[in-house]
Amino acid sequence: MAERQERTAPDAVLTRIGQVVMLHHAGDREEARGRLLDLWAEFGEHGEPLHRCTLAHYLADTQDDPSDELAWDLRALSAADEAEGDARLRGFYPSLHLNLAADYVKLGRTEAARSHLHRARGASAALGDDGYGDGVRAAIGRLELRLGDAGDPGGESWGPPRQRPE
Repeated sequence: MAERQERTAPDAVLTRIGQVVMLHHAGDREEARGRLLDLWAEFGEHGEPLHRCTLAHYLADTQDDPSDELAWDLRALSAADEAEGDARLRGFYPSLHLNLAADYVKLGRTEAARSHLHRARGASAALGDDGYGDGVRAAIGRLELRLGDAGDPGGESWGPPRQRPE
């Protein structure tokens, strides 16, 4: 029985994260940030890489300061890298790198943005031929076009909806 509970625990954690993400998508950014930070305090710092990656990835969306958003997105990438070989995270890399590229654009760090955008494009082969995959590929294309311009990126949103690993 303990073995069965252990196998279902990751799903329970991802479900809890998903519930908070729905709150954020419904427009309650502050409450979502607080609840995600509570989850981070509960199991983020030393938890499983999948949980840390997912939490940090969504926490980035709730930040007001682009530097804070970058810090959370870097935590997400670091956690994903720790879980090398975890198939559940393979499809997450294009979004992770795309969001880092967008963070760097906001901070005026174009070369770092291009580097992560190149990584996002390279990792996009792991995406499915579905709405999510199409959305990420389209967002990569939009940011590629935008970085090809000499103009200011402005306030346009380049990133796709964040994905919860299954």
